[in-house]
Amino acid sequence: MRGTTRGSPPRVSLSEMLWSWVGAFLGIGALVWVNQRFFVGTDLTLVIGSLGASAVLTYGAPRSPLAQPRNLVGGHLVSAVVGVAVWTLFQNDTWLAAALAVATAIALMHATKTLHPPGGATALIAIIGSQQIHDLGFLYCLVPATLGPIILLVVALLVNNIPESRRYPENWI
Repeated sequence: MRGTTRGSPPRVSLSEMLWSWVGAFLGIGALVWVNQRFFVGTDLTLVIGSLGASAVLTYGAPRSPLAQPRNLVGGHLVSAVVGVAVWTLFQNDTWLAAALAVATAIALMHATKTLHPPGGATALIAIIGSQQIHDLGFLYCLVPATLGPIILLVVALLVNNIPESRRYPENWI
């Protein structure tokens, strides 16, 4: 329980902090702008908390295997499908549905090579989300769980390749 390393994680450069900030600002800004432009007044929403965590990985750790396009988009999609399916079957037992959704999403993300930690939150949101989220049913898998990560990905492809010190993606498959 004491860990195996000493000290804190290494500090990143000011340039790395700046590009992470720019990416997150533009990525989340684009996501919310699209939501306000196209989804306000509808039953759809494009903004869920797990996409904020995806922004941390995609812009703050773009070389991480967990931040790559397959993981970013696939992890959210797999997890959303699991979350909605589990909610459909076990909505009367929220504690069981929540545990099953997150655990199953992790297992399926491993199996499909799409492990993306925010995906666990996407599965959980399908269970504990508002009635508006529940009313979406499997549409939740497309909006927000696929369209949202795609918007973040497009911004990441642009921003993460501007400075010579960054490269994104590391791989597509």
